[in-house]
Amino acid sequence: MQLSMWTYPWDIADLGLDRVSTDIRERARLNRISIAASYHAGRFLQPRSPVRKAYFPEDGTVYYAPEAARWTDHEIRPKMAAHVAEAGDMLAAAVAARDKGGLAVSAWTVCLHNTRLGLAHPAHVTRNAFGDPNWYNLCPSSPAARAYATTLVGEISARYRPDAIELESPNFLSFAHEFHHEKDGVGLLPEDDYLLSLCFCGHCAARAARAGVPFEVARRTVARLIAEACERAVPEPQFPDFPERGIDVFATHPELHAFLRWRCEPVTSLIAELRAAADPASKVLLVEGPRPWLGAIDLEAAARHLDGAIICAYGMAPEETGALMRRMREALGAERYLGCGQTLFYPQMPDAATLAACAAVARAGGADGLSFYNYGLVPAKRLEWVDAAVQSLRPIEE
Repeated sequence: MQLSMWTYPWDIADLGLDRVSTDIRERARLNRISIAASYHAGRFLQPRSPVRKAYFPEDGTVYYAPEAARWTDHEIRPKMAAHVAEAGDMLAAAVAARDKGGLAVSAWTVCLHNTRLGLAHPAHVTRNAFGDPNWYNLCPSSPAARAYATTLVGEISARYRPDAIELESPNFLSFAHEFHHEKDGVGLLPEDDYLLSLCFCGHCAARAARAGVPFEVARRTVARLIAEACERAVPEPQFPDFPERGIDVFATHPELHAFLRWRCEPVTSLIAELRAAADPASKVLLVEGPRPWLGAIDLEAAARHLDGAIICAYGMAPEETGALMRRMREALGAERYLGCGQTLFYPQMPDAATLAACAAVARAGGADGLSFYNYGLVPAKRLEWVDAAVQSLRPIEE
């Protein structure tokens, strides 16, 4: 099985690659490290770091030195994190260790979730039905954003030859939980968050027009539905079967429904371009949640351009995890890699027994591997939970 741990470059710098590798290989019994090669911002509690207990990474930077020649003609360009100059290239160090018999290496690559670049390039971010910008989300319909993402993936895979590129956010993002200090006095329902996440920027308008999609009617419909939600004293579902029925709950609004069906096209075609840009030596895996369609990912269509996907089942009970893996296996097909992402955060993951149960049902449901989140953000003792979960699978593998 492919057994991996998501890890940040600053964790490796603070603790040392030898210790991190030993923890992952010997304490957790895993065979792969997934290192963030490009990332967004946040505030991170660092329970194990001997250097700090809180870390605020630079927003929207990459953790290697981009080659200027690759980016000369690009409107949107990456910025190297200062951490690389201060602490070194952790991805390069991990790849060098791999080549000497160490852990396999995945480059965890955040594509379009980038507030720094969004603020610097307002013409290329997603915009809701009222034209308000989502600064954290470069739009997958934007040619400049697409060129940024494909060149990023091409550069990382060509220079480092990681075993895999793990694509995060090559798609439209949600309205909630993507920015900081979010305020919502309305009490947005899942359907409201979805409607607010729909992009009606100029790039989407042009792309939809070429496909004959009733873009403007869909935009006006979404604006009206959002306005109506904002006028209620308390939240009241307009589409009670959402999200269970997916976009079909909007079938009573045919123009909107047509727009939602089309919305997957920019994402699917971008994923195809990302695969084409990647070096053949690196597998290309999508990292997603349990409902990829929320971000306009048609997993069956995207799978034709992918080597597989890692589907995160964070906070899901074992029976839900098993059912999710069965659905995802059907969507991906038998020949592509299916990984199950599991969080080690408490209380989403309450104990070792629950983690072991989730791992077992994921494997039984068709998962080829497991990925655990996140090495530097949890106490060292939770590596023992991972070890127990992996060890419980050994009879299945044997």
